[in-house]
Amino acid sequence: MDDRKKDQSIQSHANFDGDFATGDRTQIRQDQQNQQPPQIDPSLADAQAVAASLGVDPNTGLSQAEAERRLAQYGPNELASAPPVPKWKKFLAQFKDPLVYLLLAATGISLIAWFIEKANAAPGAEGGEILPFDAIVIVLILIVNAVLGYIQESKAEEAVEALSQMTAPQTNVLRDGKIARINTVDVVPGDMVVLGEGDSIPADGRLLAAASLRVAEASLTGESVPVGKNVDTLAEAKALGDRANMVFNGTSVTQGTGRAIVTSTGMRTQVGKIADLLQATDDDDSPLQKEMNYVSKILGIAVCIIAAVVLVALALTEGFNDIHDVIDSLLLSVSLAVAAVPEGLAAILTVVLALGVRRMAEHHAIVKKLHSVETLGSASVICSDKTGTLTRNEMTVERVVTPSGEVQLTGTGYAPEGRMIAIPDAGLTSTPSPAQEAAQLEAVATLAVGALANDGELRENTGAGDGSAASDITWEAVGDPTEVSLIVAARKVKADRKYANYTRIGEIPFTSDRKRMAVVAQDNADAGRLTVFAKGAPDVLLGYCSRIAVNGAVRPMTQGDRQQILAAVERLSAEAYRTLGQAYRPLGTASLADVPGVAINAAGHVVDIAEQSDVLENDLIWVGMVGIIDPPRTEVRDSVAEAHRAGIRTVMITGDHPLTAARIASDLGIIDATGAADLGSTVLTGTQLDELPDEAAFDNATRNISVYARVAPEHKLKIVESLQRQGNIVAMTGDGVNDAPAVKTADIGVAMGITGTEVTKQSAKMILADDNFSTIVEAVREGRGIFDNIRKFLRYLLSSNVGEVFTVFGGVMLAGFLGITQPGSQGVTVPLLATQLLWINLLTDAAPALAMGVDPSTDDVMARKPRKLTDRVIDGQMWGDIIFIGIIMAAVTLIGMDMHLAGGLFTDRSVDAVGHDAQMTEARTMGFTILVFAQMLNALCSRSHDQSVFVGLFANKWLWGAIALSTLLQLAVVYVPFLNTAFGTVPLSAGAWVECLGLAMIVLVASELRKCVLRAMHRR
Repeated sequence: MDDRKKDQSIQSHANFDGDFATGDRTQIRQDQQNQQPPQIDPSLADAQAVAASLGVDPNTGLSQAEAERRLAQYGPNELASAPPVPKWKKFLAQFKDPLVYLLLAATGISLIAWFIEKANAAPGAEGGEILPFDAIVIVLILIVNAVLGYIQESKAEEAVEALSQMTAPQTNVLRDGKIARINTVDVVPGDMVVLGEGDSIPADGRLLAAASLRVAEASLTGESVPVGKNVDTLAEAKALGDRANMVFNGTSVTQGTGRAIVTSTGMRTQVGKIADLLQATDDDDSPLQKEMNYVSKILGIAVCIIAAVVLVALALTEGFNDIHDVIDSLLLSVSLAVAAVPEGLAAILTVVLALGVRRMAEHHAIVKKLHSVETLGSASVICSDKTGTLTRNEMTVERVVTPSGEVQLTGTGYAPEGRMIAIPDAGLTSTPSPAQEAAQLEAVATLAVGALANDGELRENTGAGDGSAASDITWEAVGDPTEVSLIVAARKVKADRKYANYTRIGEIPFTSDRKRMAVVAQDNADAGRLTVFAKGAPDVLLGYCSRIAVNGAVRPMTQGDRQQILAAVERLSAEAYRTLGQAYRPLGTASLADVPGVAINAAGHVVDIAEQSDVLENDLIWVGMVGIIDPPRTEVRDSVAEAHRAGIRTVMITGDHPLTAARIASDLGIIDATGAADLGSTVLTGTQLDELPDEAAFDNATRNISVYARVAPEHKLKIVESLQRQGNIVAMTGDGVNDAPAVKTADIGVAMGITGTEVTKQSAKMILADDNFSTIVEAVREGRGIFDNIRKFLRYLLSSNVGEVFTVFGGVMLAGFLGITQPGSQGVTVPLLATQLLWINLLTDAAPALAMGVDPSTDDVMARKPRKLTDRVIDGQMWGDIIFIGIIMAAVTLIGMDMHLAGGLFTDRSVDAVGHDAQMTEARTMGFTILVFAQMLNALCSRSHDQSVFVGLFANKWLWGAIALSTLLQLAVVYVPFLNTAFGTVPLSAGAWVECLGLAMIVLVASELRKCVLRAMHRR
């Protein structure tokens, strides 16, 4: 096709688009309409005509180059999103917090106080501070905090966006004659979409092929049941719900398969036309967010109450005699506000959650929303599918039973690696007997027959290396996994050598009615002689066998042989193996026309052998049978045990046979071996669940039973809801589209990243990139650790801020007693300046608290029972820790200040000769520094409620780095001249530093003594 014809074929696709675009694409639509014929409805056009108009061959699809061209012309296949929030709005949003409002109010009060002081200064006097340093520092720190929050939030958004790209919806399309899996956003008009059960339909399209295809269109048409689809052209235009030959973007396939040619993408789809009605709603705050909002309000209210109490008390006892008293009272309010606010709390919480999400992604658990992390640690029940999650989803031949005995094959999965081991009879030595040697030879023949009567393919893929290393090679099963397992087993024992010379010439296919299949193959090494190779359900295949191969010889089959084979089938089935029998029949000729009974048509050709099974599938020779199982993942048993140790119950829900479910559950430790033998008490089927009389009986069953077999998707939903009624926090795995309701209903919906459908992934809160149960348990461990770390830095931040509030409150109320005010003086003197308190909070909030967010666990998080969602993040125990440490901090800070003030309890008499203003500056520097170091030591203490600080003291290198950084910054505030001016500090002597460190150490000692008492009480 030349370029002119390509252009014409591409342009003509607008015939089937409906409204081409909206908003900023209006001009594109107008330009296209100027060169297009009148638009028609593709449901009224023949499918081939639609394909021709779109310039695509239905047999090969678009070329990759053509698809890229159309993508550039028509844009990505996505709905127009809301305009991005401007960066300046995101920045201002950092100030939308009750605690920030409190600080802004404090800034305003500080400015008012400064203006009043300047206005009332006596002529010629200095008039106080040249600039309102308190207000300036508060504003600067608020800006710095907002910048940090903005940066951290942006990084968190980028991390979540990166993770969402890992789970971006994908679609199968036909490109260059091959099926390719591409991102849905890259689908273009004219693409041939290949649809299968569970797929989300990526765009509007006209069906070209449909086999038992049903589509759930409730999201678009409101139709409550899936709609049957076909390829027939409509005689007249119909409503969307009646367009049986069309599929629409945003709907999903519930049954069958099909192929459709894309007629509209993005905003040109039916969903795009109503995109303004599909705006996403805001997410509800998580329990942790609600708790943080609650804490913010409590702190704000508490500060206001304390400030009011102090101001009223001062007014009653001393009164406001002049403007300076008013100024001092206003500054007191500022100090209290600053002391109470943990300025970096929101930003730190966001960063800690984002880091946790990243760590989970490294363990193949992709959490879609940051605040979903907190729920993971509280899971009490994990409901898991069997296939692919608890098992490998790689069918494996483990047993081969032949007339002479039985052998076992080692190795699991699709890698053809393993060997054959003889299973000795009771009482025999490990040396193989002649019968066992015969069984091994017969096993090779059995597997060769199974590999020949086979439609599967084992594909070897070479990785990024040169293919020389085993790690560079992966194996892919193409076709039925059961058939591929026979090919793998044959290659393990080199049985493939036995059929290397055979060429298939015909097949009698498997059907659910026949329960068997057969092929006819010619032996190129034996003059092309023909042989029938058959496999199928052993009890069925036996009915077509009249002979049996034993120890290299063929003899007539006896009734005793049949009974022995059927007994072996029953034994293997009881061990949860799927059994398949193998048989063959030499036809003794190179031409099917020479086989007696084979039908010949009028042209002298052999009639299709698929219609002649009664002639070819008889007088077969039985060679043996195999036992096939989907083996459990080796790592899952340890994970189930770990979950049990953590108080988490594992529930298996599968559509498989009860025997298979019990066997796998027993192997993994979900039920014990005794329970596996007694199915009635340990396994319930979907039919049995339906027979339960009422909700109470259903709840009683789910309370005691942990294995469910032969269940439908609606049973999964009922089981989840029943477990939730019992107060459990339920994690539920799912992969099929019908699992979506149960996954969405569960507290933690978990979708399979490999086998999961797009619909299920959209419903889930977490996606397993490796489809492995062990990943869920690892995610629970990580979730518990994250929640513990959140509690650690909350304990630390709040106890530090409470200590600051108590320091300001105690310093004002005990000012005369401590020497902060002199006898006969008037007004209020705050013990610490607002700028000093802000500096402390910047140090303690930003660095150590963030380091505590990545603190390694100080105890075994999986050794305790799950947390209930009703449990408060900040409980009574933690409030006890916060208040106790806050009181100690305030006490040592005020004592340190008192030691440098004349007239106090512990005054160093050498300060008497110094004026009170100079004393107050040095005392504030002392209190300021003591409080900083006390909070650094408090960071170490806050890592556990009752465990000694010396357990894992150096485990968190980031925390020690934060402490070192805070120390350097505090030294700068004390010794750098311009910082002395801004923060009201003076350099300290060596003796003063000894006093600071000694008093700060009291916080650590007091905390350790309290923990000793708590541990002693716990041991009782």
